[in-house]
Amino acid sequence: MAEIARVVEVPGAPYGVTVGPDGALWFTLVAQGMIGRYADDDVSTFPLPQSDGQPTVIVAGPGEALWFTEYQGDRLGRITADGTVTSVAARGPYGACTGPDGALWFTELAAGRVCRLAADGSVTGVAVDGMPSMITAGSDGALWFTVNQGNAVGRVDLDLSLTVYPLPTPAAAPVGITAGPDGALWFTEIGAGALGRVSTDGTVTEFALPDRNARPHAIVSGPDGALWFTEWGSGALGRITVDGTIDHLPLPGAEPHGLAVDAAGHLWIAMESGALVQVSP
Repeated sequence: MAEIARVVEVPGAPYGVTVGPDGALWFTLVAQGMIGRYADDDVSTFPLPQSDGQPTVIVAGPGEALWFTEYQGDRLGRITADGTVTSVAARGPYGACTGPDGALWFTELAAGRVCRLAADGSVTGVAVDGMPSMITAGSDGALWFTVNQGNAVGRVDLDLSLTVYPLPTPAAAPVGITAGPDGALWFTEIGAGALGRVSTDGTVTEFALPDRNARPHAIVSGPDGALWFTEWGSGALGRITVDGTIDHLPLPGAEPHGLAVDAAGHLWIAMESGALVQVSP
């Protein structure tokens, strides 16, 4: 499986984590209303102008900056490497990613929209029923996202054409999604205790976890050709191969949420109990 290489304590409850354009690890502190940065054994924090926005997902985005969502604050935030923060109004944003067109794409979970933020600051979007959640760029040049309460996975083209694929399991409540090494999209079903795979033609396959109460949350493609995911309920890191073989690694602390892969191929997991955990696959 894998082994824990490092545990970095941070002053708050980290939720989302990503690798920035500066090579550092950037993360959100959801309860404290701050953005954190970890590099060279040093943790820095940047308070946001409003501390009650609950920053959640953070990604490396356009303009050599980090972009993050503030679900409660109705803001899409941007922070540069020197800590300068600006924001754009949005209604309950949650997931975000850089699209194949270089624009920032994000979901408005509260408003029920998938949106595109252009370089000139204009926002366009398409309505999606059922609380669109995480979003990622697919291998087919489209954006793919989970529909948490709509029990579906959606696809939107760059021209905002929308297709929705229902999931076989009722109340699966999908959350995390990522492009897999096999060209398909892989996602978590936090309500069903399962993982899913959807091919670019819309064919869905589900893989039940050994612990159906594990509540899988985020998922990424690893450096080893497998998919890695966090289990919020069981406090573990999971691994699934493209043929469906599943392994687990117990994590120190509790409530693992976001995860990212750094340039050296290490996995980093944001533990809401107050730490970043580095795992070597």
